[in-house]
Amino acid sequence: MIETSLQEVAIEESLKQFLLVLSVSLSVATLPQIVSWLRRIPYTLLLVIVGAALALVDVRLVNLSPELILLIFLPPLLFEAAWNLKWSSLKQDLIPICLYAVFGVLISIAGVAIGLNQFAGLSLGTALMIGATLSATDPVSVTALFRELGVEKRLSTLMEGESLFNDGMAVVAFGFLAAFARGTANLSPGPILLELITVVGIGLGVGGLIGFAISYLTQRFDLPLVEQSLTLVSAYATYLIAEDLGGSGVIGVVATGLILGNFGSRIGMNPRTRIIVSEFWEFLAFFVNSIVFLLIGDQIRFGSLGENLDAIAVTIVAVIVTRAIAIYGLGSLSNRFAASAIPLQEQTVLWWGGLRGAVSVALALSVPEGLPGREVVIATVFGTVLFTLLVQGLTIQPVLKKLDLLGDGPMRGEYLEAIARRAALGRVLQRLGEMEEQPGVDREFYEYQESLVKGELTRIEAEVDRLQDEYPDLSTFIAEQVRGELLAIEADTYAEFVRAGRLNQELSLFLGVENMAE
Repeated sequence: MIETSLQEVAIEESLKQFLLVLSVSLSVATLPQIVSWLRRIPYTLLLVIVGAALALVDVRLVNLSPELILLIFLPPLLFEAAWNLKWSSLKQDLIPICLYAVFGVLISIAGVAIGLNQFAGLSLGTALMIGATLSATDPVSVTALFRELGVEKRLSTLMEGESLFNDGMAVVAFGFLAAFARGTANLSPGPILLELITVVGIGLGVGGLIGFAISYLTQRFDLPLVEQSLTLVSAYATYLIAEDLGGSGVIGVVATGLILGNFGSRIGMNPRTRIIVSEFWEFLAFFVNSIVFLLIGDQIRFGSLGENLDAIAVTIVAVIVTRAIAIYGLGSLSNRFAASAIPLQEQTVLWWGGLRGAVSVALALSVPEGLPGREVVIATVFGTVLFTLLVQGLTIQPVLKKLDLLGDGPMRGEYLEAIARRAALGRVLQRLGEMEEQPGVDREFYEYQESLVKGELTRIEAEVDRLQDEYPDLSTFIAEQVRGELLAIEADTYAEFVRAGRLNQELSLFLGVENMAE
């Protein structure tokens, strides 16, 4: 009874902590609506800032463990990114993505380790662990900004593709180097290569098997909520099974997400189900990122950072320099062999946008207790992650502007604002027409309001025409908006028939199939 009572108390305490973290995260989400200038800061970076402010006054929301990140938070984040990554786009840039994900990780580990060993006086084992920990990139803040600004999709594909694959490489490399630091591993090339092939192979095998199995399973029924649940189960099952078999859970989840997002969702899900599943994963990624980035900031120990400023400074310089070597060097090599070259401006964004995040923090916290240099590893990694998020993350927009890579996001916003105002004033004018013969309405007042609204509508029409003339690509965006409206009308009509009992189940969207065929 005492044990049961203690378990109930622990569960209740965990639930309270979870609700507290979630409440703070959602409160941060509303801040930009209250303080307008905060809208310039990406949501995830704002969470880090708030978390760091709480840490500064020693308010700890929850103890962030590596298991919490790697087992609970990481699988859905990996799956969501892989689900939304189009294979057609990934295939076009597979050469640079693989170069960055494999050789970029090796360059990062070697450069950071040499710098810390030579200039900060750290042991080679500790320096290598820090290098492996910081070799995983986390571009979620940057890619969210890309979408908001309408930056070319290729940049997002390059960043997300590299991140998905180098996460797996970083985790594998960290496992080797942690064992080396404990004196239980041999770093000779032969055993390392064999183990790498085994770990990656098992991950790909498990991910492929589960991905294709669920793809063909969903062909046999049309149950959106069941299919949505299967994708969630597949993300966690792939990770756990691959890890239990000695493979890479990260690579397994990425493989499953790519297969289900590009193959399974096409052969086994109707368009409406695909929309439901995509919206579910969008929500889940937002939910998890809201917690992770707040806790990253909240876990900072500023006293420990102050004691390791030399190592942190050396690491930051090494990370930036090795990132430049990897991006520009491997980019130049890729441009010789790949079908499409990566321009220098885009390489610069890839270099400066190489932020570090949740995976680096999880790996640092997973350094075994009692291992020499553990506190140095954690402090150095946290300090470097904080720099990349708050300095590089907050300056990526000026870099895009300087390189003339800002997309059509501002233009789209301006266009949508004009369309919304035109629709609203159109309804006002319609209402004024209904009021024209209404008793008691002053004729002069009515005519003044009518002329005011008509004048503004004329100005808005001219503004819309100007935007369409100045931005020819706007026609594609307009078509997407109209297509979305038509899909919504078709889906709502089917739902109305189901509610009225005139259909047993909602039909697949005809317009969705036709649009996808295009």
